[in-house]
Amino acid sequence: MSETAKVRNTSLQVVLDGGGLVTLSGAGRRRILYMDTCDPAQVWTTSHCQDQSSPELVVQNLSFEDGNSTGEEFDGGGGGAIFARGGRLRIINAVFSSNQCDPNGPDIGGGAVRALSQYDNLPVYVAGSRFTGNACSNGGALSSIGVSWTVLNSRFLDNRAIGTGANPARAGTPGGGSGGAIYNDGDEMTLSIAGSLFLDNHANEGGGAILFVSDNRTGTMTITRSTLERNPNAGFHTAGLPGIFFLGARSPAITGSLLR
Repeated sequence: MSETAKVRNTSLQVVLDGGGLVTLSGAGRRRILYMDTCDPAQVWTTSHCQDQSSPELVVQNLSFEDGNSTGEEFDGGGGGAIFARGGRLRIINAVFSSNQCDPNGPDIGGGAVRALSQYDNLPVYVAGSRFTGNACSNGGALSSIGVSWTVLNSRFLDNRAIGTGANPARAGTPGGGSGGAIYNDGDEMTLSIAGSLFLDNHANEGGGAILFVSDNRTGTMTITRSTLERNPNAGFHTAGLPGIFFLGARSPAITGSLLR
């Protein structure tokens, strides 16, 4: 990519289908795909940009590699391959490898994907996808604030949260380092994972695979028929949940799954 592809907010639906034959590369220099309903530069179409039904962005049968959003600051930055605020985001049969965002910061994240403000609080949908070798301060693969996720039949391998100091940042540190694969922060939100593998992800602080923090303790997590294995952290995790740091309404509902 010679420049970042940007979705115009006047679009109702944008579907990018690579047919399993297309790889988009940021060449290690730029973010690959961007959508933000609150960015006037992409046409501000409503007075409630943080909660509008369109555009609906669907990426499928497509690979994203070497995206880099380091230094991008609008709406908090993050999302080395994809940044999506507002509307809806769906990811189906996609591959994300070696994407990155800023290496430090207490809340920046999403080496591969950063999502904010999804319409009507509906979840980002990820199915049949693979995330390998992505890195950011937090959430080496996926990151969000106040957003729910449904993750099905996907693989998270060797993603890294490389910041230091956690959130809030410890004195004398830049902050970050949590959620080796997934970083979810917010209030009323859900994370639903089924049929997925988390292997060899790493966090410098908490949650080698997943960090989920519901600030008002209303959020919930479910893990079904999944494996989380060898996802170390150098700081903290929830007792009895290797690879996971969780604060929410109740303990995660885990069925038919292996965590070790």
